[in-house]
Amino acid sequence: MASNYTAKDITVLEGLEAVRMRPGMYIGSTGPRGLHHLIWEIVDNAVDEASNGYANEITVTLKKDGSCEVTDNGRGLPVDIHPKLGVSAVEVIYTQLHAGGKFDDKNYAYSGGLHGVGASVVNALSEWCVVDVYVDYTHYQQRFESVEDPKTHKILSGKPVAPLAKVGNTRKRGTSVCFKPDPRVFEEIDFNSDTVRHRIRELAYLNKGVRFIFTDERIRDEKLRRVEYMYEGGLNDFVSYLNGEKTALTEPILYEGSLSDIRIRFCIQYTDSYTASIFSFVNNIPTPEGGTHEVGFKTALTKVFNDYARKCGVLKEKDNNLSGEDFREGLTAVLAVNVKNPQFEGQTKGRLGNTEVKSQVENWVDEKLSIYLEDLKNQASAKVILEKAIKAAKVREATRKAKDLARQKTELESAPLVGKLSSCTGRDAKLNELFIVEGDSAGGSAKQGRDRHFQAILPLRGKPLNSEKKRLDQVLANEEIRSLITALGTGIGEGFDISRLKYDKVIILSDADQDGAHIRAILLTFFYRYMKPLITEGHVYMGMPPLYKIQKGDKSIYCYDDKELASAMQGVSKGYTLQRYKGLGEMNPEQLWETTMNPEGRKLTQVSIEDDAEAERMVSILMGDKVEPRKDYIFAYADFNKKDDFKPVGEEGGRA
Repeated sequence: MASNYTAKDITVLEGLEAVRMRPGMYIGSTGPRGLHHLIWEIVDNAVDEASNGYANEITVTLKKDGSCEVTDNGRGLPVDIHPKLGVSAVEVIYTQLHAGGKFDDKNYAYSGGLHGVGASVVNALSEWCVVDVYVDYTHYQQRFESVEDPKTHKILSGKPVAPLAKVGNTRKRGTSVCFKPDPRVFEEIDFNSDTVRHRIRELAYLNKGVRFIFTDERIRDEKLRRVEYMYEGGLNDFVSYLNGEKTALTEPILYEGSLSDIRIRFCIQYTDSYTASIFSFVNNIPTPEGGTHEVGFKTALTKVFNDYARKCGVLKEKDNNLSGEDFREGLTAVLAVNVKNPQFEGQTKGRLGNTEVKSQVENWVDEKLSIYLEDLKNQASAKVILEKAIKAAKVREATRKAKDLARQKTELESAPLVGKLSSCTGRDAKLNELFIVEGDSAGGSAKQGRDRHFQAILPLRGKPLNSEKKRLDQVLANEEIRSLITALGTGIGEGFDISRLKYDKVIILSDADQDGAHIRAILLTFFYRYMKPLITEGHVYMGMPPLYKIQKGDKSIYCYDDKELASAMQGVSKGYTLQRYKGLGEMNPEQLWETTMNPEGRKLTQVSIEDDAEAERMVSILMGDKVEPRKDYIFAYADFNKKDDFKPVGEEGGRA
């Protein structure tokens, strides 16, 4: 190690070098989430043109060569020469960090891409990027490439091949950006068609009247290759879509308007479900972690309905107010605000931090919901909402003791785990793992085969309850669910506290059959409904046990799917034995450790939520009460010839 630390040891990263050196700082990761974030950055710029009234059509195209093209019919990027840098504005935008037209409100009243790094980051992390601008009846184009310096062998990111040039005349208007992610940066460079399509549809709901066209040229079927989205109903249509598989108790309640310099829109609808689903956005950017706008919305909702309950006599003077949790049971809500200077946490924009937004949203929502409740034609819906909240409050009080059991470390709480949970000896939660194992047989093997220093085992005796179909008190009455809550130590629902999590990794380990898949679905539904941060913060995994074992002499080869089996069988001469594992219980402790539990060689699939709204809809379809939507989905998407339940992508590198 060098003993002297001087000025010559300070590395200065110029231009876009810093982005390529630390891509995670700008796009979150170099995995699938970061890869798709490149598309969102360019799409956000196009949507900014539309949401500010300059464009009404946006196209996103996934091309056969692995590139993505985003086009809008807005004003087109400025093409004149920058007065200080002496190059075109296009070149400045795509080669300089923190350069753009969104740092004041002269060009955009509201913008999602406020950091000024989106376009340049996409260029820096692409193998090549081509920008076409159509303005003043002229077509301009500039190409950028990331090339290797022949002297230093370092990658020079996003360098212009030539200055911005006139290509010809045109009647088109707008900007088109086509880029190909650099395989030297990303773990994989194949865009997921469903991921992109879902986000495009979401943007169409948020920007009513704007036409979004999505094309995946890699799809052979012409009917599936191209799809258009445009919704004149906006948030009303969005909420109706989200609740399509639920039983609605009220019509959607929609309000749109402005207060000071903030534009606010919300739409709510109550269903017969037992959980709340709130989706919030700031300048068209999803805020899955909420923020001040969501806090203001929830506060107003609780206050308005409590005041109305007292005015109607449903709540007497001696009665306590109902909680926000009571009024949110069965609620589906979409909240969209536009803020001139939003303060997001990080470049990926997961949470809004502007303190002034809370009171502005709260006051505006309070006013609009009060108007709604005072209208005589809405009395029937208001009565339904109050009745549901009153029932929720009674259930909440009845289950208070059960919830306390889930939160507190008492002898009574630990009692259900006697003979069940095999704890680990390590006390560092960041290193510890909890395996949720199907059945006593597999649980016995896992207990013997584990490393007890950091691995705990919780065997399930029977299937847990499907929390999508039951009230909270019914869910907590299930012994397997109670054991799981106790083992994790975080509490659930409104009282969930991630800081009390006892295990960094919660690994679902079930058989690769229908029962095993059902158990995984039930557990994931419970986590999604009552312990959502477990998933969003990356603590939930699915273990991948092998399906086959090839044995020849003292050599064993484990195969995790049919493709691996076929490859292994080609490499082994005659005289081997083949074993098909029907369940984890067929493995002895040594085999289970070697194939499934040893961090050095196991395969885990990390569970994540890429599209919160679509995840909400999928849980309702697959785990809800209505049979027909589930049957339709299965017949439309299930591959009955596929033998694998899910595809492992490697230790801690996959997603489900």
